[in-house]
Formats: sequence, C-alpha cells, structure tokens
Amino acid sequence: MFGRKLVSRRPRGIAGVALAVMSVFAMAACSSASDGGSADGKTTITLSMQNPDVKTADPATWAIVQAFEKANPDIHVKVSGQAVAEHLQSLSIAAQSDTLPDVFWVYKATAEDMLKAGKLMDLKPTLDDLGITQHLPQSTVSNFTAGDKVYGVPYQGLLTGLWVNKKILSDNGLQEPATFDDLVAIAKKLKSKGIVTISDGANQSSFSVWSFLVWLDRFGFEDKIDGILDGSQKYDNADFVRMYQHIADLRDAGAFATNVSTQTYQQAVDQYLNGKAAMLDAGVWASSAIQDSSVAADTTFWNGATFDDGVGNQNIVMNVASAPLVVDHKVSGDKAKLAAVKKFLDFYYSDQAQQLLVDNGQPPVTDYQPQIDATKQSVLKSALDVATNPSLGSPKSQPDLLVSTAVSSAMYDSIYGVIEDQLTPEKAVALVQKALDAEK
Repeated sequence: MFGRKLVSRRPRGIAGVALAVMSVFAMAACSSASDGGSADGKTTITLSMQNPDVKTADPATWAIVQAFEKANPDIHVKVSGQAVAEHLQSLSIAAQSDTLPDVFWVYKATAEDMLKAGKLMDLKPTLDDLGITQHLPQSTVSNFTAGDKVYGVPYQGLLTGLWVNKKILSDNGLQEPATFDDLVAIAKKLKSKGIVTISDGANQSSFSVWSFLVWLDRFGFEDKIDGILDGSQKYDNADFVRMYQHIADLRDAGAFATNVSTQTYQQAVDQYLNGKAAMLDAGVWASSAIQDSSVAADTTFWNGATFDDGVGNQNIVMNVASAPLVVDHKVSGDKAKLAAVKKFLDFYYSDQAQQLLVDNGQPPVTDYQPQIDATKQSVLKSALDVATNPSLGSPKSQPDLLVSTAVSSAMYDSIYGVIEDQLTPEKAVALVQKALDAEK
C-alpha cells in the first residue's frame, strides 16, 4: 500500500501463520482427498476459486455450475473461494500435503510448478477425447502446455483495457484518444476541471493495474520475459524504465484520483459508474455493472495508448486466456470423480456454457459465436468489437501470469508506487528485479 511505507501484502508473523493454518484446513475440507460419493448417491467434486463469494463476485462461473448441476443431477459441485492472495497461499500449502481441491483456479506459473511436482492431472487425453481441444485457440492450448502435457484450461477470457466515458470527453471539448500524448493532453484538461481521468484503486486491490500491464507489452515484455526469467536479461532495463517514466508523466498530468492509494478497486468502479471519472482501468468483467449504470450509453472500450518510443507492435489488445483451471492429479485415480470432472469440463466448454459466459458479461473462450443483444449488451459488445478487430494483435499472456506470485506482487507495487509518487521509475524496476533475484 502506498502513501505509507512499501510493505508486502502477504500475511506476516503469527497472524500470517494462523491464516495459513486455517486456510489449509479449509482447503483440506473441500479437497479431493475425500471420497467423491455421498449419502444421497451423488458424486461430489470440489471447485475452488479466487473469490470469497463466487455467487456474487463471479456470476458467470456460478451460472455455469448451476446449469451443470441441473443437467447432471447425480453430480454436486461444491464451490468455495478466497481472495487471490489467500487462495494461492492455501493452494501452495495444500499441494505440500497433497490435499488439493479437485478443480481449481491458479496462476499459470504456480500451475507449472505443481505440474513439475506431479500434483496436476494431464488434461490432454481428456480434452482430445471430448473434442474440446479443437474448439480452443491454439495459442491458449500452447500457453497451458508443458512438454507433452496440457495442465490447464481457460477459466475465462482476459480482455482488459480502459472503459471510456465519451460524454465526459465531448462535454470538455475532447476526442477519444489513440496515443500516449493524446492521453496526457486529456489528463491535463480534465485535471483543470477537477475530473479524474483514470479511475484506479490500490487499497486491498493492488492487482488492479491491467491497462499498465498492457503497457509492458508495448515496451517489449513478451520478447524479454524468457530472458528475464532465466537471468540473461533484466527487468531493470532501459525500455521498462522509459515505460514507468510514462506512468510518472501521466501522474504528473493529474490523471489519477488524489485518493488512489486509499480507495479499493470496487470504489474505483463506483467512481466511474457515478460519472466522476472519464476512464476505468478494468476488463470485460466490469461490463455488466457498467451496463446497469447511467453511464452505459456513453461508454466504449479502448485497448490503450500507443507509444512513439515503444518497442515492437503497438497495435495490440490484451485478449488472452485468464489464469487456468487445473485438476488435481488424484482425480485420475477415482473413477467416479474422474467421470464427474470430465462431464464438468465437457459442459464448461459447450456452446450452452459459453453463452452463459456472454450473458454474464464475459467473452467466450472457445470458437463459439455468441448471441449478443446490441442494445442490452452494448458495453460488452464494444469490448468484443475491439477484441475481434483484425488489425489488432494480442500477447500470448498477461505479463503477471508468467511470473511467480511474489514477482507479480512486486510488479503491482512498482506500478502503484509510481502512480502514487512513492517510487521513481528507476526504483520501480529495481523493486521487481529484487523479487526476481530473490528466486534465483
């Protein structure tokens, strides 16, 4: 949290240990270690997600689970969840005790570590047998493949950028931006009118810097990441310093709210929904809330600024698979659970479930062509129109999903550190490099 001393957002000391212990007990309680059968004759599979309240925070997943259970009354999906940091910590502990849930959401880097440790089921035979592979983008399949094993499947699409209130811009004599210079000019003009340009919130939501993660790819992250991970290149490099300097320039132009360090992501969303910010840093998951607000008719989606001094292709949109869903290795040894998990995956990637994703403000993750009401889903449509623009490319993955939890947290801290004027660009890249070096 910035505005204060830079500290890790992970639990520390006795409280951290207590949380870890409680988390592993909670995880063990819903793990695949128990028999999949139950007194009512149903097979139970556990699904552990990165939200404490999946029903309200992730309505798309909840809708799919409810529809699946209706179609398969002999199977019960026991859904649980925790906030991202606690969820990942619980999974790490559960992996050590071999008490992982049957199906769970996890970061790509963590999943690959679990695969190496023999904790995950190889999904390739199942996906091929069910005919799912042919309906997934090849880039998605390869992104979740290690060696000859497919360890994950796409949970949801990760389509991120900036939601833009066109009316606020036009009311102030401004046009929709395209370049970084355009964005700075908008920030200066709106600052003079007391209007926030980009709504962000660092408090308890330091991960909410999606539009700036796209910036990393506009400064060569995808070409650099392999070298950064093997130590032949550094995150602390001139290109990234230049990128962080642009964040500082945007900050100095008055683009962010004065309370960016104390407001949460949800408060940042509310700021936009209430017409108090011209842009919102988020992704497609915010489309439903925007659609239900008074700013829906004025909102469009922007894939972000291009840079004259960037590195590589500037015409990109972050349209990738989110962190994957994976399956515990012990499922393969339990016939009832294996059959139930196969049915769940078959349903999740069916046209019916993909339409449920769209109905709940998410893009499909297969080649399914969704039905979209251009009036009732105008906000989502504006994002999907950008995502399917043939002139735009996309990275293979979002930068923070390619590194460990510790490094991704350092990346978030580095970005918010510059936004809040707590870190210089040079210190920001050094912070992330220190986290990388600590893992060597």
